[in-house]
Amino acid sequence: MATSTAARKIEEGPYSQLDAIVADVIKANADRNDREGRFPRENLLALAEAGWTGVLNDPRFGGLGLGHVDFAEAAYRIGQADASTGLVYVMHVGAAQTINLFGTDDQKERWLKADNGRLLGTYSTSERATGGHWWYNLSEASRDGEDYRLNADKSFTTSSGQADFYVAQTRTPGAKDQADIIFFIVDGKAEGIQSRPWEALGVRANHSGGISYKNVHVPKRDRLGAEGQGKEIIYDGVSPVYLIGLGAVWEGLARGVLNAAVAHTTGFVHKDRNKSLSDYQAIRQELGAAKVLVESLRPWRIELAHKLDELWRAGRPQSEILIPLTEFKVHAAEVANKVASSALTVTGGYGYHRGPIERAFRDARAAIAMGPSNIIAREWIGKAQVGLPLELFYEGGE
Repeated sequence: MATSTAARKIEEGPYSQLDAIVADVIKANADRNDREGRFPRENLLALAEAGWTGVLNDPRFGGLGLGHVDFAEAAYRIGQADASTGLVYVMHVGAAQTINLFGTDDQKERWLKADNGRLLGTYSTSERATGGHWWYNLSEASRDGEDYRLNADKSFTTSSGQADFYVAQTRTPGAKDQADIIFFIVDGKAEGIQSRPWEALGVRANHSGGISYKNVHVPKRDRLGAEGQGKEIIYDGVSPVYLIGLGAVWEGLARGVLNAAVAHTTGFVHKDRNKSLSDYQAIRQELGAAKVLVESLRPWRIELAHKLDELWRAGRPQSEILIPLTEFKVHAAEVANKVASSALTVTGGYGYHRGPIERAFRDARAAIAMGPSNIIAREWIGKAQVGLPLELFYEGGE
């Protein structure tokens, strides 16, 4: 009942302005941004001016005051046009939501409401030394009086060198062990930040290059939460909104590339036989199988997003559904890759040329690798299924 109500709300939701931005700005810029590796700044500004970068923020802090159902729907619609913009959007909303959940009113005023909500944020968590175990840091902050100094080398940070602020993760000064974690809101203009170029197979416009923090000064007022609270922030702040958003973007990519394949196969006619590609049974079979996969995602997304909203309203930890959210991410990533591959198959040489179909095929590969990678995520899911601890920080569990 609750899920069907959420689905009806989506159909009646406040999406007309968002859809116009997706069609007129995001889709229009997508191929150029991909070719040039150009950060989608105009896209994010358009979303900010319409309030969608503050989708989860309280109206007191300039937000729309909506929920995860609307956030995930927005990520899905953006992902249909451009996965790069979708991922930048998800990382921004995730960083903002982590501030919503664990930040002070002063932080919300300065980082969420400031500049009419146009400041762009992102997560900065994973480190070279620990690879795909993005939650596990070896770097450690130091003290500077009441303030802090951040020294860390982050391997992947979406919007690296472009963000106005980074929600950065490291160990607490003098950390007791690996789970003694601290989060900071780091000003993107702070001295000592160096971003590295982003040259990759796909999602070329999201600038997910490495970033180094060299003796970066962080005022005490920009510590997010308490010292040592970082593990809780990872489980209940960072992960839930990130996973639902990530899965929604890949669902959007799958829907978008399927629509592009259908448009081409119904529109292209073999003149020698006077038949469109869609007149061939083999093509229809491939499209039908892809459609079944895409349709498997929407009800699941809405159900999970609705549950996140319920947990948020009740003040309960959103990590209660960490494993289902991880399952959704894995499935969405695999669907995106399978559907993009099918689209390339049925469109032949047309799809192979540079354009939205081959771009989606390249972009979808990022879905498998993005943390938790599907290999790591399936191990989490398998452990949970047989009653074993995840062992994210300690061998044998926590």
